[in-house]
Amino acid sequence: MAVCSTAAAALPTAGIHPLLASPGFSQLSSLRSLHVASFRLPVAGIGRLTAFPRRRLLPRIAAKKQAFSSFDELLEKSDKPVLVDFYATWCGPCQLMGPILEQVSEKLKDKIQVVKIDTEKYTNIADRYQVEALPTFIIFRDGKPFDRFEGAMTANLLIERIEAALKVNQ
Repeated sequence: MAVCSTAAAALPTAGIHPLLASPGFSQLSSLRSLHVASFRLPVAGIGRLTAFPRRRLLPRIAAKKQAFSSFDELLEKSDKPVLVDFYATWCGPCQLMGPILEQVSEKLKDKIQVVKIDTEKYTNIADRYQVEALPTFIIFRDGKPFDRFEGAMTANLLIERIEAALKVNQ
């Protein structure tokens, strides 16, 4: 809905905002929210006015892809415990965990193997381990789950959690 500035100026202004006094206000009040695009203003005459928010570039994650005939084979053939991150592409916290898992994988590369499972593509695996919240992390040892936790966390907190689980279950 657009409000004409001349029509709004012609309305009585006894302490009432022109938009509130407009005849179309009843239509506006029935909306749940009103979204307004954000604008960046030019600094000292440099740049231009734009309605597009600044894009944030995320680093590419170098993943080591391995082929296994089944998830069970991956778990059984691993010589160290496996941290499995159950995620979905539409899950915001899951996407934030990508770079964090890369840090964790690098720091704990001698202690644990990190694997990501897309719950949208592999629903049978997610169902088997009753994944209901995302992200869900399950640590497997000898092909069997022995620790499980959910939710996004910092790299240091995730490392502490994994190391504590590995010490307790040794």
